[in-house]
Amino acid sequence: MGAYRASMASSFSLVHSATLLKNSIFLRRSRVLAFSLHLSPFSTSSATLSSDVLHAHKKSRQPVAATLLELGGVKVARDEIVKDDPTNNVPDSIFSKLGLQLHRRNNHPLGILKNAIFDYFDTTYPNKFTKFDDLCPIVSVKANFDDVLVPADHVSRSYNDTYYIDSQTVLRCHTSAHQAELLREGHTHFLVMGDVYRRDSIDATHYPVFHQMEGVRVFNPADWEGSGKDGTQFAAEDLKKCLEGLAQHLFGGVEMRWIDTYFPFTNPSFELEIYFQEQWLEVLGCGVMEQDILRRNGRTDNVAWAFGLGLERLAMVLFDIPDIRLFWTTDERFTSQFSKGQLGVKFKPFSKFPPCYKDMSFWISDSFTENNLCEVVRGIAGDLVEEVKLIDNFTNKKGMTSHCYRIAYRSMERSLTDEEINDLQWKVREQVETKLKVVLR
Repeated sequence: MGAYRASMASSFSLVHSATLLKNSIFLRRSRVLAFSLHLSPFSTSSATLSSDVLHAHKKSRQPVAATLLELGGVKVARDEIVKDDPTNNVPDSIFSKLGLQLHRRNNHPLGILKNAIFDYFDTTYPNKFTKFDDLCPIVSVKANFDDVLVPADHVSRSYNDTYYIDSQTVLRCHTSAHQAELLREGHTHFLVMGDVYRRDSIDATHYPVFHQMEGVRVFNPADWEGSGKDGTQFAAEDLKKCLEGLAQHLFGGVEMRWIDTYFPFTNPSFELEIYFQEQWLEVLGCGVMEQDILRRNGRTDNVAWAFGLGLERLAMVLFDIPDIRLFWTTDERFTSQFSKGQLGVKFKPFSKFPPCYKDMSFWISDSFTENNLCEVVRGIAGDLVEEVKLIDNFTNKKGMTSHCYRIAYRSMERSLTDEEINDLQWKVREQVETKLKVVLR
């Protein structure tokens, strides 16, 4: 789980920060502890923004359908998100996903799963947990990183990993970006659900936009006094009981096990795994919240637990969905298979169109990263690109390193023609060479 890591996978008003108001909008509310299951592990790229990297981040501005969106009750223009600020690396392909909120569609697998989790908390803890699923994904760097104790030099802050609107504003990487604010406002039991954004690889289980849910519960000293346990032990036991019940609610009577782990925001920290379909599956990350987070937000005497999970990861397992791109399709052969309240209906594949593979070799530069390559390919081919995979690399006697990538193009809805695939590949080669400062072979 990246920051609360994630292989595939956690409606208030907008908050304006006086220090950000100049040219950037700072909308708020989004966070699920990065314990989530879709945050990919943070890359090892440098957080330094070199001129070459800046050049690599310049996007081709493809037209998008909407230029004005409403997020969390606030209207946001395209040029406030995709702009010429030297630190901006948000492409139109990402802007086009803002506001779609798949998790709020009751007939969508993500919405069905979200509602099932909400039902569990409503039944198990009646009138306890406040639910937020419409918080704006535009947040400050402080909320996204500092408030959850991410070190200033942590690689997760890299422009290679995170979508920056400007140097102080990002598209949230996890729903945990709302945690501190909600604590300051007095919330003690809450669930936050929303879309999160991370520059990522391209394959069947990774996508630059995904969905997380975070849960937080705060305890007062009176809650654990008399139990014979200290606050941390009391909270940890309550957390495990809660999440074991949630796993049974979603997956039935499965075998479970707890794994001790490390997250920067919790101590102790755990991962929950279940034995499902003859394999151990990592379901979520969680732990007892670091006291420093509570102290910073006016809760000196309290103890709290928090968890985060990735919706896509769980939905792909529960609904047998083989490709993460399918969550975004409007093809009725997909959308018509799911109905409100029907958790775990198995997806029936429709005709799978043939893939087309194109290889591309080049000498890399010092600033080259695979995430930058994937951004270029995705910016040109969109969801027609199925996978970008490194298939060969070597370093010659002069110390020059060559990479060969295989790009798989495949539409989920139709057969692609040779002409359009060749056109896509030509554009990819052209932009990879000019934007990433590599030399094609």
